[in-house]
Amino acid sequence: MKLTARIEQLPLHDKFTISRGSTEVSETVIVELTKDGVVGRGEALPISYYGLGPTETQARLEALGPWLSRQDPWAFRPLLEEVSARSDGDSSVVCALDLALHDWVGKKLGTPLYRWLGLRPHPLPETSFTIGIDSVENMVEKLRRASSLPIIKVKLGTDRDLEIITALRRETSATLRVDANCGWTPRETIEKSHALAALGVEFIEQPLAAEALDDMEEVFAHSALPLFADENSVGPADVPQLCGRFHGINIKLVKCGGIRPALRMIDLARMFDLKIMLGCMVESSLAITAAAHLAPLVDYLDLDGPLLVAKDPFRGVEYEGAKLRLPSGPGLGVEPR
Repeated sequence: MKLTARIEQLPLHDKFTISRGSTEVSETVIVELTKDGVVGRGEALPISYYGLGPTETQARLEALGPWLSRQDPWAFRPLLEEVSARSDGDSSVVCALDLALHDWVGKKLGTPLYRWLGLRPHPLPETSFTIGIDSVENMVEKLRRASSLPIIKVKLGTDRDLEIITALRRETSATLRVDANCGWTPRETIEKSHALAALGVEFIEQPLAAEALDDMEEVFAHSALPLFADENSVGPADVPQLCGRFHGINIKLVKCGGIRPALRMIDLARMFDLKIMLGCMVESSLAITAAAHLAPLVDYLDLDGPLLVAKDPFRGVEYEGAKLRLPSGPGLGVEPR
């Protein structure tokens, strides 16, 4: 296999702000594996929260090139285990190659990923659309622009959280979900959960810092709303310890390392009676489409990356409002624009 890797700039429609910072351009890493005239593509947007960056991810991918050139892509399971060991467990490196290998194998088989995973392409849950932190007035304006979408995810973690949700609720009857991105304390979470429940919010995502996992037991016992883990839900090993602390998990391919570990997380979540949401970073249609192939297996979707990006370099999953339609092409079904 021949490997190439590059950093792709994804300009956004609006500045995107969460409790930890803001961005106007998302930097993602695109990898291509070529063998027998077939190109398998993968993507990984390194997460700065975990100390990862695009330059380091690209360098690690390129360093694997000579070794990968001697490998058999059909043996992708042991190959990916070796990739993880050779990259010090860098999930973004593993994710990019996991997606590229699944894409390559699917193209060689001539079948979409969902089909060789034994899944139907529909019906799929509807996706939420995310509104980042901004002034109350600007968040209301962003909501108005998304008025046709039935599920809105709102980034919180400010000193005006309830003011924001109250203002948004006055504007819409849409389902509202909130994500504090580790921005609250245990007492604050419990108190806000009751106020947010009265405003018709559906659930809360990652209210506390990841290192405050034990404090989630008290929050779990007293919250008026279901709680979903994100920063505490990285890979399969995390899932068992989330039972009794969260009601559900958010699975992101770049955090867990791609399709194979995501499938293990789904199986474990079902075993522990946890709800499942597929989430994303601000990624292109390449990574989002890969995640969407797993959508028949989950309860909720937060796969809105391409809706936030002003210039998407790929065509893949299609959106009809909040409804997703999987591509019928082989592998991931994604092609460059």
